[in-house]
Amino acid sequence: MFETIQWTPDGVVMIDQTRLPLEEKYVTCRTYQEVAAAIRDMIIRGAPAIGVAAAMGVALGALHAGEADFDRQFETICDTLAATRPTAVNLFWAIERMKRLYLSLRGRPGDEIRRALVEEAQRIRGEDIEICRAIGRNGAGLVPDGKTVLTHCNAGALATAGYGTALGVIRAAVECGKRLDVFADETRPFLQGARLTVWELDQDGIASTLITDNMAGHFLKSGRIGCVVVGADRIAANGDVANKIGTYSVAVLARENGVPFYVAAPISTLDLTLASGDRIPIEQRAASEVTHILGRQVAPTGIPAENPAFDVTPARYVTAIVTERGVARPPYEESLRELVHRL
Repeated sequence: MFETIQWTPDGVVMIDQTRLPLEEKYVTCRTYQEVAAAIRDMIIRGAPAIGVAAAMGVALGALHAGEADFDRQFETICDTLAATRPTAVNLFWAIERMKRLYLSLRGRPGDEIRRALVEEAQRIRGEDIEICRAIGRNGAGLVPDGKTVLTHCNAGALATAGYGTALGVIRAAVECGKRLDVFADETRPFLQGARLTVWELDQDGIASTLITDNMAGHFLKSGRIGCVVVGADRIAANGDVANKIGTYSVAVLARENGVPFYVAAPISTLDLTLASGDRIPIEQRAASEVTHILGRQVAPTGIPAENPAFDVTPARYVTAIVTERGVARPPYEESLRELVHRL
């Protein structure tokens, strides 16, 4: 079984997701700057995985920081990692968690602080795996037996520290004995569905079929799809969901065809400081990801291209949001807040 990300004596080791599915290669980040570059360049991606990587980047930076002006160095480390990608709130959640720990230890010996930060980063990784398993357990009952599940982008073990959110629900349903197969949208322009999701499902022996993004409506109308399950990068207080570009279209098509649309995400993906998805920052990526496919130019030279990495699905299209603490249903302003405060 592959490891998405782990802490080692040599540095932070992560599977290079830009090389999949043709090559399973691991990279070792020995500095926090290298971790930041790995997040920015999508060597590691997926909101929970980005959060784990950021926590490990903070710990790695602190481990190698000098004693002089440690506060300033720590601030620079956190700011560098926070500047990598704007949409996934787990990134900022993890950095803030590391900051809180650091502030609680100020005045202690430097070695003690560094050791505590490393332990916290490893704890975040371990917690993420257990959280994903709990999401899977909570969501497995929503998946119809004997039907096909449609998913978009990659919200599996590769997008987390292990097991996955949306794919965690699918894995848990299979482990419960349900008979199902998966349709995975290719997810242009970065092809996370084609390169990552079907590769990951194949590793687990779960039957999957790749479809292009513009086939989703056809199959949702066919009656074959029992439900849609996707992940999330940020969820506003009203239940609006930011996820990979194209998710909104799938949600609208699912509603039109009476197919339940489920979002699977940890509590750390909730951003209750935002009243609605209108305030979620949307990352804009390079036009070359649209004009080129796997490095090959497919559009006329110099043609403008837009490339928002995410879109926001309004809460009215979301049937339920599955978290490690339970399943939220409309009205989300009430149910999400209840889950946040549930122990």
